[in-house]
Amino acid sequence: MSADFLIRILGLIIFSLMGGYYGFWLSRTADINAVWTYTLGMGSVGALFGLIATPYFTTFPLKALRRLMVRVSAEKLFAGLSGLIAGLLVAALLAFPLSMLPQPLGNILPFIAVLLFGYFGVSLFVMRQADILSIIGSVNQNGGETIGANNSTWNLGSRSILLDTSVIIDGRVADIAKTGFLPGTLLIPRFVLNELQYIADSADGLRRQRGRRGMEILAELQKISAISVRITDVDVEGVREVDDKLVILARQLKCPILTNDYNLNRVAELQGVIILNINELTNAVKSVVLPGETMAIAIIQEGKELSQGVGYMDDGTMVVIESGNKYIGQTKMVSVTKVLQTAAGRMIFARPEE
Repeated sequence: MSADFLIRILGLIIFSLMGGYYGFWLSRTADINAVWTYTLGMGSVGALFGLIATPYFTTFPLKALRRLMVRVSAEKLFAGLSGLIAGLLVAALLAFPLSMLPQPLGNILPFIAVLLFGYFGVSLFVMRQADILSIIGSVNQNGGETIGANNSTWNLGSRSILLDTSVIIDGRVADIAKTGFLPGTLLIPRFVLNELQYIADSADGLRRQRGRRGMEILAELQKISAISVRITDVDVEGVREVDDKLVILARQLKCPILTNDYNLNRVAELQGVIILNINELTNAVKSVVLPGETMAIAIIQEGKELSQGVGYMDDGTMVVIESGNKYIGQTKMVSVTKVLQTAAGRMIFARPEE
């Protein structure tokens, strides 16, 4: 049986007894023959009220509070609790002198001080949570008690990074994580993991292979000691699409999304969400060459135009060599003539060195 059902039954019993007692109390001034009528009537009203309304002030508020608490990061919870404790301590120190004031101020002001300092303490600590956690992290490191990466994320910064399904399947995130260029916690929502499992169980062989590769990448990420990987059960109700859930969750948690999905990139940017695009990172770190530079290129195939040859640099950049078709299968020194930036990436034009 569900908790709502048990709460409804319990509310039915309690409110029926309260209604029956109230009906009996009302019937004391009435005719003795109306006692049972009042008692049963008010008891029935109380039972109906308890059956319908009990969850609205018991389980429903608790569920709403639980959904709210799940969305809040551990760092924010710690900062808020610390601020509340600090505010209550200040209010406790002021309670005695405030209670010595003339009445009714002596009774009212201590209670108001508790509310005000508790609120200001929580607000201040949550606003400055990054500074507070960085101070705690530096104290731990200076004291020789550095927190392990798998146990806490504070030594890596308070930022969380949401991972998209496409970037997990891509696999390059594991190589980037090993270099230490991803500070913070890699946060993988349960709905992303479910989508990855759905792809791995697909009847299509290619999709199934991509899904299993994503599972292997996740296992590899969890073994990397330089980063913290956390799978969270936080969900977004009322939304079915995974991309939409990621954008909403990123806005709630105020954290970036790591992806290489162009459509998700555009939608997230329009809604003010920070995007970390691996494709853009790849283009940014490619080798920079200027016209006139020379380099050795292995020419492996013909180009689209007549007499062209095509080779690739170590980072995958395509090099089109004019009059290079006669050198296919050879490594040739070429001189760069033009560098062209396209939507698909960087393309280099060159000619063979004589």
